[in-house]
Amino acid sequence: MKLPNYPPTPPAAIKYKPTSVLSTIRSNKNYKMYFHHHHHQQSEPWRYFPAARVTADPLERVARLAAEKAVVVFSLSTCCMCHAVKRLFCGMGVNPTVYELDQDPRGKEMERALMRLLGNSPAVPVVFIGGKLVGAMDNVMASHINGSLVPLLKEAGALWL
Repeated sequence: MKLPNYPPTPPAAIKYKPTSVLSTIRSNKNYKMYFHHHHHQQSEPWRYFPAARVTADPLERVARLAAEKAVVVFSLSTCCMCHAVKRLFCGMGVNPTVYELDQDPRGKEMERALMRLLGNSPAVPVVFIGGKLVGAMDNVMASHINGSLVPLLKEAGALWL
């Protein structure tokens, strides 16, 4: 019996390109329906909110938090994959900003928003670098293996060497 290749190695030709949170959210069919239903007259769905302002929409809150720091990880304190991605960044000399959703009073709402954002992927861990969505653990590891993670971290100012 032949065992599958684990962990799976992405083909060298595949490059995971981070996408802006806003463009990903705007292209999400479920969010478009939600947004259209909840925001009838507004022409531009995203505005800048000062950090002191509390944002009601969990997707807006995720986007705001993701844009505030160079590397942001949305996590659950009991999740082993979340722990692994945090250890990966710390081992590279990067100090990510981590939001533990199970310790946030509105964490469940943000977790559901992240699930909508990612589609069928697990909601955590979700990594943003330079305000752009990199994705879940599989995209982070694929970027690390193919060598595109370090340039992303340098471009965001999270890594200097």
